[in-house]
Amino acid sequence: MKNNINHNHMPIGMAYVPWQHWHEIYDIEKGFRVGTIFPDLNKPYMGRRFYK
Repeated sequence: MKNNINHNHMPIGMAYVPWQHWHEIYDIEKGFRVGTIFPDLNKPYMGRRFYK
């Protein structure tokens, strides 16, 4: 089945990014080690699905 919709006028994508609140930040050494200075963004890759 052929799609006859012209996608040239459509936006590529839209993102929702919530406002980042400054609570605390990591020191520079830990920030480099974990890849972010914001503890809320520190989400280590576990190699599988992780549920709390």
